[in-house]
Amino acid sequence: MTIIAIIIAILYLFLIGSFIIGFDKVNDFHLKDLKAKTKFSVIIPFRNEEKNLKSLLESIKHLNYTKELFEIIFVDDESDDDSVKIINHFLKSSKVDVSIISNVRISQSPKKDAIATAISNAKNEWIVTTDADCVLPKFWLDSFDEFIQSKQPELIVAPITYRKLNSFLHRFQLLDILSLQGSTIGGFGINKPFLCNGANLAYTKQLFQQLKGFEGNETIASGDDIFLLEKAVKSIPEKVMFLKSEQSIVSTLPQPSFKELISQRVRWAAKSSAYQNLFSKIVGIIVFLMNGGMIVFSLLALIGIIKMNVLLYLLVIKFGVDFLLIYKTANFTNQKEVMPSYFFAFLAYPFFSVYVVFASVFRGYKWKGRNYIK
Repeated sequence: MTIIAIIIAILYLFLIGSFIIGFDKVNDFHLKDLKAKTKFSVIIPFRNEEKNLKSLLESIKHLNYTKELFEIIFVDDESDDDSVKIINHFLKSSKVDVSIISNVRISQSPKKDAIATAISNAKNEWIVTTDADCVLPKFWLDSFDEFIQSKQPELIVAPITYRKLNSFLHRFQLLDILSLQGSTIGGFGINKPFLCNGANLAYTKQLFQQLKGFEGNETIASGDDIFLLEKAVKSIPEKVMFLKSEQSIVSTLPQPSFKELISQRVRWAAKSSAYQNLFSKIVGIIVFLMNGGMIVFSLLALIGIIKMNVLLYLLVIKFGVDFLLIYKTANFTNQKEVMPSYFFAFLAYPFFSVYVVFASVFRGYKWKGRNYIK
């Protein structure tokens, strides 16, 4: 068992260490105040988001980008609250080109349907997706535009983070998302892009059509982001890039309760079995083995099957590399104040992650008032 523990630790150290190195290989992108050129269609699916829309709409109102160069398309996914009324009220005073359309359901994935519906109605070539519980930074579209002018990408992955961190549960989620963002950036740095988030993603309409959209994964409720990324990386890897810019960071809300957090993470994990990217699967296996190993090896150390100092070495390795990756990401997002919560989150995370993995295998989940059966 000691040899197995050492092998897992070495694999994990190599994996996270490569992300740490890769993180620094992705250069920060700084705005140069170029004249705006790119026309965007921003797509925002929503379902019963009346509590969050006001913050989003306020951030849209304060976007710095030339108003004539972008449109906002809200896609209503059968909301039965005041979401549509709130957006319509905003329309009356808005100088931005904003429209509301209804989702056309053709698959088992409401969000994929919403995005596909909006793209078929989009006026512009560049598609940008985000979520209705997000807040957009002032120079969000400026950063995309200058990146497009400078780098000529066809798919852009951009960063997200959490805001309103009022409890340890919220800070735990922030540390988790920072680790995912660090892995995302690190993956791009070692030329192995495997993660992205649909809350901050941009691509050309031509690429979406060339890749046949979400064809091939319509039966999976989530994954409008990852599956499209996988297709793009396979088709045009040199045109898939990460926008590492502070001005492009979109913030969203953490889940308000542990139950809702589990549902969200089970939803995320449920799509992993359909990943086509071999590297994604290897990462998932190594991370699961390390987190599960921390629990198993702790129990084995307590009953004397492995030496306590071996367990200590494993804990030090995991604690150190995880801390460094998360710290780098927290520094990038200007959220280093969350780091004092790292120690307790580190102790809780193996139990949390292993539970999510098993839950995603054996049961469905509930999301946005809908039940999804495994």
